[in-house]
Amino acid sequence: MNKMIGKILIVDDDPDVLTTARLSLKNDFSDIILENNPENIPVILAKELIDVVILDMNFSPGITDGEEGLYWLQKIKKIDAEISVIMNTAYGDIKIAVAAMKLGASEFIVKPWESEKLLATVKTVFDLSKTKRQLKKLKITNQILNEDFNREYGSLITKAESMQTVLSAINKVARTDANVLILGENGTGKELVAREIHQKSERAEKPFIKVDLGAISESLFESELFGHTKGAFTDAKEDKPGRFEIASGGTLFLDEIGNLSLNLQSKLLSVIQNRVINRVGSNRNIDIDIRLICATNKDLYALCEHGEFREDLIYRINTVEIHVPALRNREKDILFLASVFRDRFCHKYNKQRLNFSPKAEKALLNYNWPGNIRELQHVIERAVIMSDEKIIEEHVLALKKSAYIKPVNTLKIDELEKQAILKALEKHNRNFTKVSAELGFGRSTLYRKMKKYGI
Repeated sequence: MNKMIGKILIVDDDPDVLTTARLSLKNDFSDIILENNPENIPVILAKELIDVVILDMNFSPGITDGEEGLYWLQKIKKIDAEISVIMNTAYGDIKIAVAAMKLGASEFIVKPWESEKLLATVKTVFDLSKTKRQLKKLKITNQILNEDFNREYGSLITKAESMQTVLSAINKVARTDANVLILGENGTGKELVAREIHQKSERAEKPFIKVDLGAISESLFESELFGHTKGAFTDAKEDKPGRFEIASGGTLFLDEIGNLSLNLQSKLLSVIQNRVINRVGSNRNIDIDIRLICATNKDLYALCEHGEFREDLIYRINTVEIHVPALRNREKDILFLASVFRDRFCHKYNKQRLNFSPKAEKALLNYNWPGNIRELQHVIERAVIMSDEKIIEEHVLALKKSAYIKPVNTLKIDELEKQAILKALEKHNRNFTKVSAELGFGRSTLYRKMKKYGI
């Protein structure tokens, strides 16, 4: 028989009651915690995420008014309002029962009880407790997912040969739980790759939670990622799960991970290693089950050499690395994606279908696309809006002249070397390890020459 995953805390000063309760529940619940001293309740609740407390009403000899039980019920609810409490007493009194219910008790049982009765009561209250926690988590999850839903995301479409390696990697890694690191320039579609991995994974029906690490201040990092308890800081009006907790069961996408400070890298590493979080303001361990995908436009290995990124964190997040090529290295995608965006925006703005003039197509192909696909999308949207004719002309594209690819017509050593470095950086998406190998430079030499040429 499969046990329910839950923690039941039984607090009673009678050792026989504790033993009987444990025997009655141990076959149905994964964790049974016994305690004969109510003074230890706060310590236990600080360390453990308890689902149900079975609480005796009287602990002092000769006392039968239930006041001790009501006192500790209030203490428990103050520590964690979501814990379900079953009041347990040998003295059945309707007034005590009503008082306990008003203070937040979920159920009231009278000793001596039959094992079947106790088990049935605990199961009912346990299910209620789980439902309450799930509803609270679901509410916050839906808020995040609704924000995500209101943003526009395309699908990962391509005709470029250089993207076939990316598609192959996605198909291979998707069905595993391996951590993935996606590298590439801004605007190349790293998030689309992450979403594609999630959609093809066994976790596709679970949440995909994105965190833009570049947009979270250091002071809010722990609260956003790990959650917080009520009163943990000035604005903490209630308990709130963090992104790790919300993503549990699904995929957590950490974008711009290269922007993290060393201090925050250390905290993130600990969570990734142990798969356990603590909300801000609590020492209670919460287990998490996530598929981790990270992305950055920075060279983490170069940052590591300069002491700006932890080497052990790199090895934790890059079980599989996927390099997304820049748009200028995906020539077949330029006109293909331009056509896709054109049709999308013609439909959006109720315009008849537009075609690109030959000069416009040539301009698109000769442009360097420093902003990659994101820039292409904005250029085409603007062109669709501004075009008066059936043809999108070159001048309507309004491409920056400084970003056109210029042929090298010189034999000057410095200029040839500069162009060789630029081409190698483009070819390998600024992966300095590969660039250094391609050019035959050591990294320090490469950095020095890049500084020399203003690259």
